[in-house]
Amino acid sequence: MKAASILALIGCLVTVTESKVYTRCKLAKIFSRAGLDNYQGFSLGNWICMAYYESHYNTTAQTQLEDGSTDYGIFQINSFTWCRHAKLQEKNHCHVACSALLTDDLTDAIICAKKIAKETEGMNYWQGWKKHCEGKDLSEWKKGCEVS
Repeated sequence: MKAASILALIGCLVTVTESKVYTRCKLAKIFSRAGLDNYQGFSLGNWICMAYYESHYNTTAQTQLEDGSTDYGIFQINSFTWCRHAKLQEKNHCHVACSALLTDDLTDAIICAKKIAKETEGMNYWQGWKKHCEGKDLSEWKKGCEVS
């Protein structure tokens, strides 16, 4: 009986992170409201394209890298430099826990992405953007979306 009670308590304490995969137009609206359109000179299409190729708009995307670090969330922000994964993380330029980048609330992820774009002089940090979006006509990425 005691073991069953403990298991029930543990079950209540464990939180499950459900995967949220946004649509292109929903992200366009969120990104626009967050001030990403023309942030650091990059159009909304750049941000939508980058998020697609980094995470396929999946808020819980995680990619384990060969150096032992992990990329987190919709923008695939790296744990080594930008967020705190462990207690003794050397860097944490965004001053955020990596787990905060995996939620449906994109506030922390957007704030951190803005910091990355500003501190690294653009969007070159994101390989998905460099490979698939840089230098291309990105007007199609927000076509048909109502953004305010």
